[in-house]
Amino acid sequence: MAFILNSEEPIFIQIAKAIEDEILSEGIKENEQVPSTTEISKTYEINPATVLKGMNILVDQDILYKKRGRGMFVSEGAKEIISKVRKEKFINESVVLFLEEAKKLGINKKELVEIINEKIE
Repeated sequence: MAFILNSEEPIFIQIAKAIEDEILSEGIKENEQVPSTTEISKTYEINPATVLKGMNILVDQDILYKKRGRGMFVSEGAKEIISKVRKEKFINESVVLFLEEAKKLGINKKELVEIINEKIE
């Protein structure tokens, strides 16, 4: 798991997102163990309590589950949960802003489709 800390959002949120990214890219698969809080805290020089706070967010969302004495593991269906939440956020935030800006600039639907097709290629 690799990520670069930024000052834009709390570290525990960045940790949760980094774990989600690993699950989405299948760097960590369902039912596999995620790196321990100690391992992450030592690698990135972060307080273990901060790491645990990030992991507990994912536990609360049923993305991770705890095995007593063994650590945290990726839940069945975690990838789908993450994907669904992120798609909704992407549509409700990025796409809506994108369309509002296109409307302000007078870009019509046909032009938008052409722009998107160009950028995809």
